[in-house]
Amino acid sequence: MDLSVPLFVLPIAASGSIVCTQPLPKVYLLLFQSPPDNRMTPDFCKAFHLALDIIDHRLPKGVLVSTSGITKFYSNGLDFEATIRTRGFFENSLYPLWRRYPMPTIALINGHAFAAGLMTAMMHDYRIMNPHKGYLCLNELDFGAALKAPMASIFRTKLPRPDTFRTMILESKRFTALEAIKEGIVDGLGSWENTAAFIQEMKLLGRADTGVYGKLKEEMWRETIAYLDRGDAAEEAEIKARTESSKSRRDSAIRLVEEWETRNGRTKL
Repeated sequence: MDLSVPLFVLPIAASGSIVCTQPLPKVYLLLFQSPPDNRMTPDFCKAFHLALDIIDHRLPKGVLVSTSGITKFYSNGLDFEATIRTRGFFENSLYPLWRRYPMPTIALINGHAFAAGLMTAMMHDYRIMNPHKGYLCLNELDFGAALKAPMASIFRTKLPRPDTFRTMILESKRFTALEAIKEGIVDGLGSWENTAAFIQEMKLLGRADTGVYGKLKEEMWRETIAYLDRGDAAEEAEIKARTESSKSRRDSAIRLVEEWETRNGRTKL
């Protein structure tokens, strides 16, 4: 893989970058690195957006491959402090990044992909994983974070088996590469050379030429796209309504238990 002649280089904040090369005709490799672990910060998403825009509007349609220049991590997820500080981060930055792209995309997962990092990989059309290093994991359960509706939808619609969805969400399982391909989370194992072979084998070059590739993806993932487009405001209203309904049910249940205790002369268990 010749990385010596970048098509363009974009900075990520003070110390990171996205480098775009063309290792094969009409195959665009985005190599991102934002130390220490490629967190999905506002600056990271902004640079990623611009890279996609440049390829989309200034280069012939082909195949997009994203991977990390940090060998240990593809991406370790969100930077929660930066997310909290940035008003509208999800609907204005992260969700639009997941919502595109009008050509075939492959995530070359060279290391760990956790939480939003895994979600970003899942929103690619295909995934190739390093067979020797890295875990795939949704660890929201471990640090007490609820999944937003668009996030859960990604896995509900893209994972081929509901038991894998359950294991990923409710057990925070760390999937090795061999487990990931067995469960249908990734499509292949290997490095750049294997990814290049996958592109040829799947005949991905030329898929975007007719102009409908992106529209077909939107229809395939209609549920997830709808959630991404709605943003957080609608979801927060739904959560508030569910919370109020749950509180009402809980209060009613407690009253029924208290009545049972009174009728039967029981004290609290």
